[in-house]
Amino acid sequence: MSVKHLDHLNLTVRNFDESVEWYGRIFGFEKVEEDFQDGVHWGVIRSGDALLCIYEYPTPEHLDRFAARDRGLHSLNHFALRITDADEWLATARREKLKINYGGEVEWPNSRAWYVNDPTGWEIEVVHWKNDEVKFAPLAKAER
Repeated sequence: MSVKHLDHLNLTVRNFDESVEWYGRIFGFEKVEEDFQDGVHWGVIRSGDALLCIYEYPTPEHLDRFAARDRGLHSLNHFALRITDADEWLATARREKLKINYGGEVEWPNSRAWYVNDPTGWEIEVVHWKNDEVKFAPLAKAER
């Protein structure tokens, strides 16, 4: 058995409708499922093969990875969305006046990335692979 790909990410959000609208406007996500369970508004949004399951919890405090680390808590550092058109992404970021974290574009050996936050505060890495090819340098042997 092997894993084909990550099926979905399950997140809590402060406001369900605001999050659905934001992910739709920024990344083209569309709501494909919505319900209430035990009084909680939840749903699934989809863009291509990327699925996010979001649950509305308006009152909990959101801790970014740095605040969680300082409190001795585990957290989600960020999740990444792979894009195929960097120019379109940059036009969207400008149009929406998105704050790009870490001083702007980050160059990796085989990709470039931009880090933004959604309305709840979740950090998202927007990654564009060179030639749309996921490629890594060979692993170095660990020193013993």
